[in-house]
Amino acid sequence: MTITPTPIEGLIVLIPRIFNDDRGHFFESFNERRFAEAVGAKIQFVQDNESFSTKGVLRGLHLQKGEHAQAKLVRVTQGEVLDVAVDLRENSPTYGQHYGVLLTADNHKQFFIPKGFAHGFVVLSDTAIFQYKCDNYYNTQAEGGLNYADPALNINWQLNEDELIVADKDKELPFLKDVTDLGF
Repeated sequence: MTITPTPIEGLIVLIPRIFNDDRGHFFESFNERRFAEAVGAKIQFVQDNESFSTKGVLRGLHLQKGEHAQAKLVRVTQGEVLDVAVDLRENSPTYGQHYGVLLTADNHKQFFIPKGFAHGFVVLSDTAIFQYKCDNYYNTQAEGGLNYADPALNINWQLNEDELIVADKDKELPFLKDVTDLGF
């Protein structure tokens, strides 16, 4: 497994070693010991989630606040998405900055997003299956997020605005300048 740090401390891209032959391929998608070494901490994942989406669906930018904050390990098993994390850790030198990575079924990359980040993705292929592990259980009352179209973030979602399919509740999320008291 190749571990690639990003310009934002804590965000890591993991690329597994793929074994190909005439039958197909094999790779280890998760190894607790190697993962802990890569992120420098023992993280216990307690919930796995999967979503299916069509081209243009943008989910995010979501987070869980306070004691319900979640670290996530995400990957795509079908299709292609642009995955984005925004640093919301109060004392971080990269507060308000984002990093995006192209996750595809072909590149097998995984993206680790620690607690203290808003997270979202947009589907670039006709369809995509997106999987993620979380280290804390989902809590409706702890839901929060950032508006995907916040000009202060200036995220290039790689599709035109009229191609994006965004839930009404995500369109109403606040801008970074209006976000307070997240507990990170």
